[in-house]
Amino acid sequence: MALWRIRATVDDRPGYLSVLTASLALRGVNILTVQVHTTEVGAVDDFLVDAPESVTEADLRAAVERGRGRDCWVARSEARGLADEPTRALGLAGRLVRDPEAAGATLRTLLGADVVTWRPIPVAAPGGVGGTTMLLTDPAGGAYELRRREPTFTPAEYARAQALVELAATVGRRDTDRVVLVLPDGGEVSVRTATADDVPAVRELHAGCSERSRQRRYLSGAADPSPARLGRLLEPARGLTLLATAGSGGAAEPVVAMANLLGEGDEAEAALLVRDDWQRRGLGSALLRRLVGHADQAGYAAVLLHVQTGNTPMLRTLRRLDRPTALERDGGVLTATVPLAPSPVRPGVATVPAQRS
Repeated sequence: MALWRIRATVDDRPGYLSVLTASLALRGVNILTVQVHTTEVGAVDDFLVDAPESVTEADLRAAVERGRGRDCWVARSEARGLADEPTRALGLAGRLVRDPEAAGATLRTLLGADVVTWRPIPVAAPGGVGGTTMLLTDPAGGAYELRRREPTFTPAEYARAQALVELAATVGRRDTDRVVLVLPDGGEVSVRTATADDVPAVRELHAGCSERSRQRRYLSGAADPSPARLGRLLEPARGLTLLATAGSGGAAEPVVAMANLLGEGDEAEAALLVRDDWQRRGLGSALLRRLVGHADQAGYAAVLLHVQTGNTPMLRTLRRLDRPTALERDGGVLTATVPLAPSPVRPGVATVPAQRS
């Protein structure tokens, strides 16, 4: 017996797939696995089959055509083709997590591409599948171009490949963004960009904070956000969230602080939550500086912070920014505005003088 891969387009009508499989069965062909790729011109069925040694490629093509299949492609396969496709894709995803620079080789393995080329010019339009050429947007910039002689690419293959490219970009961005900070007392923290996968760790951070620390962060009694709200905080539509983990081990260490930057219009709102045993060690100041630096690079006009009037540590952290900061009071809450571009201070607004740390 010999392993073959067969791909053919079958009209998406009742009974048509049965006709094709019956035609193969008459040749003694045993279907081991089948994947269905939905396209605009019909269902593209991808079979892995076991056929008698006497059956040739031409025999298989003829059997498919008699079974009402069209655009047939047939090629010999290997035993590794027996691997479950979702398991195979997960294995490739794990490879990318370990080495995000292996995106090109991973795409070649996933799709059996003959050539994978990265280009600095981004894709003009999404969904770049055209015959035996595929264009994938690289979120880190540029695009991947994949080519193979046959068979033609399908939308399902495009979706899988684009998901892997985005995974590689996410892992690469997290590795690039991760830095190790040495605090004034010699302690070390690893700072990285948060993702929705960090919700459990951030919930543990909230559980490890005192009620006063949580209320200072959220300015209300709702100081224990739901997992859904935390997910939105960790991956905001505009802005970013930074997490500090104890030691230099990265994501495996417990989260000891969270810094949020949420963009709205031409301004961004910043907020901090630092675990009680890590407060007064300079961690909040370091995180706020990074948030303000990101907002500056992103082109925001100002960063806003809402601070309880009795939150002396946060006011001290603002002074350590070494930037002129305007304060407006509304009851028990101060709104601090840190301008990121030269602008006159509005009349009647107090100013926190800059202080060297």
